[in-house]
Amino acid sequence: MKKLLYAVASLAIMLAPAQAETKYRFAVVPKAMNNPFFDVARDGCLKRAKELGNVECIYKGPIEHEPATQAQIIQDFITQKVDGLAISVADVAAMSKSIDAATAAGIPVITFDADAPGSKRLAYIGTNNKDFGLALGKQLLQLKPEGGKYAVVSGGPGAKNLAERVDGVREARKGSKWTEVAGSPTFCNDDPALAVQQMADLRTATPDLAAIVPVGGWPMFAPEGYKAFVNKNRKDIDAGKLTLVVADTLKMQLELLRDGYSNALTGQRPFEMGEKAMDTLLAIKKGEKVPEVIYTGLDLVTKDNVAKLLN
Repeated sequence: MKKLLYAVASLAIMLAPAQAETKYRFAVVPKAMNNPFFDVARDGCLKRAKELGNVECIYKGPIEHEPATQAQIIQDFITQKVDGLAISVADVAAMSKSIDAATAAGIPVITFDADAPGSKRLAYIGTNNKDFGLALGKQLLQLKPEGGKYAVVSGGPGAKNLAERVDGVREARKGSKWTEVAGSPTFCNDDPALAVQQMADLRTATPDLAAIVPVGGWPMFAPEGYKAFVNKNRKDIDAGKLTLVVADTLKMQLELLRDGYSNALTGQRPFEMGEKAMDTLLAIKKGEKVPEVIYTGLDLVTKDNVAKLLN
């Protein structure tokens, strides 16, 4: 009888459904949802979450670049008790407080694209932004070693990653004949239309401006306005009197370069940032040690290799 009971109990255990695997809800918070750069990071996040199976990627941020709104969205996620946060930091001071609040609530935080190294974030995933700026500056030097006057277009004034890129551009041109004009960098707050307008204003203010270096892809994210600016200055661009070296390599930007609307691009890898954000948060939840800094690399693109990247 005891043997029979043991056999029945063993069979019941084998037939019982396996304990459901823990499902994690990870929130990805970009600087702005109207920036197509972050759409690519979102796609990487969603793809990796689906592959992992036990992870949900929640993507939400301000519609436009608004640090206060980003802070409120993070607070909402803290209230919802998500399992982890990946944040592209719009303003270091504001986001450091938000990151500290999430950490105090027991929610692990990592940053991607834009970092807040003085905060309690556990890891940063993205570009080495100083190297990014150096690469942009070196591309300009290679294209036009004789130098001239140049201007930089940046995004938000409180974004550390963008400040590092500007510093990199300036470091690259040291010892050269390039000089930065007054009023540079301008700050478009990640607004594509404003970035295009600032390029036009810089050209108007300095008619002999020899180069414009946007340290983010914003002007190209308004392709019709950007093309109108280039077409207005087409004669000088074709003659080598105005050089455009632009950050990022989204598909629309590669197509613009192919069609002669810029001289060079330096690209990041946002899709990989989204993928690695999911992997890193999952590893943290499992109690695994993760690298504090995970660089995703750069791509240098000119007319000579743009076709390869578009294929």
